[in-house]
Amino acid sequence: MSFVQVIEFRTSDIESIKKTGQEWEQATAGKRTARRRVLTQDQHDPDRYLMMVFFDSYEAAMENSRLPETQAIAGRMMALAEGPPVFHDLEVLEDRGL
Repeated sequence: MSFVQVIEFRTSDIESIKKTGQEWEQATAGKRTARRRVLTQDQHDPDRYLMMVFFDSYEAAMENSRLPETQAIAGRMMALAEGPPVFHDLEVLEDRGL
């Protein structure tokens, strides 16, 4: 079953977060298990963001989390955020195009 991790965080420096995400993509090319990443901004609270990362399974997400590159980038992203991120680990029950 597919799996989505939603990471909720606050920052006033989204450009640095985006740059760090691109560096992670380059560093993990060929070994990451993340299939897709979507970054969103709260329309009513412009310093609040949610990043959705899509995986084939929970196990694939945990494998991705254990990559040294993921660990390093996570530390850098936390330094750019205002407070700790909130993680939401979600099993996908339905995925339907409408």
